[in-house]
Amino acid sequence: MRYARLLTGTALAVAAGALAVPAAAAPGPPAGGLEIRPATVTPGSTVTVHTTACGPGGTAAGDASAVGAGTFTMAPSTRAESGESAAAGRFEVPPSAQPGTYEIVARCSGSGGSGAKNKRIAGDLMVTITSTAAAGERHERQLPKGHVKTGVGGALGPDPVQTAAGVAALAVAAAGGTWLLHRRARGDRI
Repeated sequence: MRYARLLTGTALAVAAGALAVPAAAAPGPPAGGLEIRPATVTPGSTVTVHTTACGPGGTAAGDASAVGAGTFTMAPSTRAESGESAAAGRFEVPPSAQPGTYEIVARCSGSGGSGAKNKRIAGDLMVTITSTAAAGERHERQLPKGHVKTGVGGALGPDPVQTAAGVAALAVAAAGGTWLLHRRARGDRI
């Protein structure tokens, strides 16, 4: 039985390792996809969109109407991080946007090359009600106040009647335990 558990655990660990995505492969959109930054926003935020799928000097027409932002233009630019040519644009998420995941689409145009013309690319944008930073600030402001009712703590709790009852119960338990130990030491049958 012990070896069966060991073999099962080993097999599960190997399977989990084989199915795991390497950390280097996880971030970023697929090659030639639509990169949306930040990928998670709150209503009213400005979003920047990049793609290398339209080729050098290529442009694109973006469509964020799924989230209610309408269309936007993506002009040729150079990515600061890598120095590669990309099409980039911006749009603002409307303040009335509802939480959820929205597909943002772009269609290549311009002089990016014949293979890129009319190429459709897409990426996902997640809209949340509160940002992580705002949630952290709100958590700091709303720290709990008062006594924590855990059943364990000091004798000076908020209810003196409950405190007195607890002390009395402990005294009765201590007296009963002492009485039983005394009888056992004398040899009385219990």
